[in-house]
Amino acid sequence: MKKKIERNYLEINSLNQLNDSKNHPKNFNIHLVKATDFQLNKFFYKNVGKNHHWVDRLIWTENQWIEYTSSKEVETYVLKNNNDLAGFFEIISHIKENEVEIAYLGLLKEYQNQNLGSFLLSSAIKISFLKKPQRVWVHTCSLDHKNALNNYISRGMKVFKKETITI
Repeated sequence: MKKKIERNYLEINSLNQLNDSKNHPKNFNIHLVKATDFQLNKFFYKNVGKNHHWVDRLIWTENQWIEYTSSKEVETYVLKNNNDLAGFFEIISHIKENEVEIAYLGLLKEYQNQNLGSFLLSSAIKISFLKKPQRVWVHTCSLDHKNALNNYISRGMKVFKKETITI
């Protein structure tokens, strides 16, 4: 069965354009993951992505995960509630283009619908701009969390491209 998916590409060109999250939850912190800890990326990809049709990396070998997470362009950050894992994001620095892509971002199911997505996205944008890019961008689709697109727009990101794909 074929399904039509709406995909939106969004960008933000300056930290001054960020509408920061008003939610700064107590006991939640963002931590950079060591590149060698690919199991965390794999864990979040599987557990966050299972409800959003994230399938392309499910066939990756251990070596592919290691190669990806060890790339100097890739950084992974986790959101922790005290010591418990709550969410994550991956950013990819596209050095030649002078831009940063928020490749994946999401919360584990038990942490969804608590306004943590706005905090997580605001953090991802702020950390991305520490690299001094011309823009930070992301893409989302109609399979992602129902609040994803609104969250990106609410944080100050603007749609620069739309497409419909069939899967």
